[in-house]
Amino acid sequence: MSTPLLTGTDVGPNFGAVGGSGDLRAIVGALLTYGLIVAVLMLVVSVTTWAIASSSGSWHTAQKAKLGCFVAIGGAALTGAALTWANWLLDIGPHL
Repeated sequence: MSTPLLTGTDVGPNFGAVGGSGDLRAIVGALLTYGLIVAVLMLVVSVTTWAIASSSGSWHTAQKAKLGCFVAIGGAALTGAALTWANWLLDIGPHL
């Protein structure tokens, strides 16, 4: 009795075998969309507050609004990079 040789075959994970993977992708896409919308709205509110506080001479409020702008930009960048990072991890997986 001989065993067959499996040389030259491409073995990797079958992501299509997971039940509901299409629904999972839709949910993740929706969550990323909501995250980006919230970050942009936070940026608009922070910029408006920063402008009004700076023109009225309220330096403490302007400083907090400036920090809010930086947090909103960082949140938008991290939310946008999350999908790219996940795709990179899924792409590098079969090569390991």
